[in-house]
Amino acid sequence: MASSITSATSTAASSNSSLSGLGLDQQTIAGNFQTFLTLLTTQLQNQNPLDPLDTNQFTQQLVQFAQVEQQLRSNDQLATLVSLQKTTQTTQALSFVGQTVVVDGSTAQLTNGQATWSFTSPKPATATITIKDSTGQVAYSGSYTLQSGPQNFQWDGKGNDAKQWPDGAYTMSITAKDASGQSVAIPTEAQGVVDSVDLTQNPPLLSIGGQTYTIDKIKRVVRS
Repeated sequence: MASSITSATSTAASSNSSLSGLGLDQQTIAGNFQTFLTLLTTQLQNQNPLDPLDTNQFTQQLVQFAQVEQQLRSNDQLATLVSLQKTTQTTQALSFVGQTVVVDGSTAQLTNGQATWSFTSPKPATATITIKDSTGQVAYSGSYTLQSGPQNFQWDGKGNDAKQWPDGAYTMSITAKDASGQSVAIPTEAQGVVDSVDLTQNPPLLSIGGQTYTIDKIKRVVRS
């Protein structure tokens, strides 16, 4: 009997040595299906004949084995869905090239003497619209009476002194007050043509008037 116990102890030690040689640990088992299978097979091959693996414990390991397999299959399916989503985003982004779109923002491109912004006033208001170039210099400023609702503002590129400003990026800001003198916040939207798409980024980036935007920033597409 003593000899049998010594042999079993030696076998168990050999099993542990084999598993260590395979570089197995608990974290690896949880993340690798093949490693888990190797561990389970090695354990069955090296169990003590006089003290075989408990049936309940063996069943629990089989359940864990099935769970690991199911998780790996789910990961494969998720990877496929992510790949399909990237392909869809790329196709959608390419379709915007050359289109005139409206995005949230205050910077628009002056091209051929025309720049367009959109905004929505929540109530009638008196507003001062200021347009600055990329260096912060005021190119144009004027006072306007705004109605409630969405409206567009087109600038012909001429300053208050009738000087024609060069094409480039210009930023518009609106300071407005209602009839009672209370300040009215008016967010602006910029309109421009999608010049190019950077497909190396995830998600792809659209270039509009020197600024980059993701597809979800596009609010409207405007027919030329």
